[in-house]
Amino acid sequence: MKKFSYVATDAGGKTFRGQEMAEDFKDLQIKLRERNLYVTSYRDLGMGAVEVKYKFKIKEVSFIARQLASMTSAGLSLVRALYILQDQQENKKAKAVLLEIYEEVQKGTSFSDVLKQKPGVFPDMFVSLVAAGEASGTLDTMLTRLSDHFANTNKTANKAKSAMVYPIILLVLLLAVIILLFTQVLPMFADLGDPEDYSVLTKALLAFSDSLINQWYIYIIVIVGIVVLVFILLRTPATRLKMDEMLLKIPKVGKLVATMYTGSFARNMADLYGAGLQMVECIEKSVAAINNSYVQKRFEDVINDIKLGESMSKAIEKTGIFEGMFTSIIYVGEESGTLDTILNKAADYYDEEADSAVTKLVSLMEPLMIIIMGIAIGLFLAGMFPLLYGGMLSAGQT
Repeated sequence: MKKFSYVATDAGGKTFRGQEMAEDFKDLQIKLRERNLYVTSYRDLGMGAVEVKYKFKIKEVSFIARQLASMTSAGLSLVRALYILQDQQENKKAKAVLLEIYEEVQKGTSFSDVLKQKPGVFPDMFVSLVAAGEASGTLDTMLTRLSDHFANTNKTANKAKSAMVYPIILLVLLLAVIILLFTQVLPMFADLGDPEDYSVLTKALLAFSDSLINQWYIYIIVIVGIVVLVFILLRTPATRLKMDEMLLKIPKVGKLVATMYTGSFARNMADLYGAGLQMVECIEKSVAAINNSYVQKRFEDVINDIKLGESMSKAIEKTGIFEGMFTSIIYVGEESGTLDTILNKAADYYDEEADSAVTKLVSLMEPLMIIIMGIAIGLFLAGMFPLLYGGMLSAGQT
């Protein structure tokens, strides 16, 4: 298949320019005539145009699912809906990916199979529910569910980002105050007394001030080095596993993080299980969406236990990650045969709990920043008072 650029006109004489994948010029003409377009000129861009890789953001995935659901529910074919979707896309890379998807579906490949051929472009959950929707003939319903799911996910992420604004402002203010005090204010009092009479704290603060002024580049190198080291460590599976485990065991913070994971897991399970996927596959994909290697590692045992015949509630309870109420809810659903309904209700409840946990988690950072700022200013004042006192004594003696 080749890529062609073309100039075409419609029946009203309006000119259209674009690109299209086709076997040859005749195939290009056929495809454009399906859209009531007639080629006036074209250019063969050659074989195997560079494949554009693009990972859609959560907000974009939600929008795409909503648009496709609306168009297919209104009676448009999936092929036509995909064409309209890519035609309206302004981002060039995203447009190229959607165009490739449209071309493959137009040739008869199922939508889900095309998505599977482009790993990483869409979330695994999107691909799984599309496949389930195609298999059950309820693609429009699944697309609506996907839109709601990713809209909620995006809402939670935006809420976390908004909540982080104040702590970040405090952190920037703290750094600005420290730099100002030690590079502008403290040096003004350095010569007011006899250095031999200074306390250890005063000498240490003066030394820090001098290094901050004259060897500032060392601090930048150290900070960059620490960031690079942390990045490398987080990419090391063993270190990442240990750090993720420690995150869940930090007092107060660990419980809030676990609540956020519970909300994510509950919603993913509800949507996947409701779509008719097998239990093991639902758990695998739900846990994969949780960005914690320790949780994913523990759930390998859960999956093995379920394969051996153990109930989902008992297998999850063994991990000790999720609170007892959640496993009890799953147990009730298993016993009553209404697991899909129970999961949806649990997902609604834990969505709210996860939002609350995000707010609480960020709120813990605010007093911490204020305490650090107070300590920094307190140390500065404790070190500066001897300088002021020495200066006043010198002035009194003269």
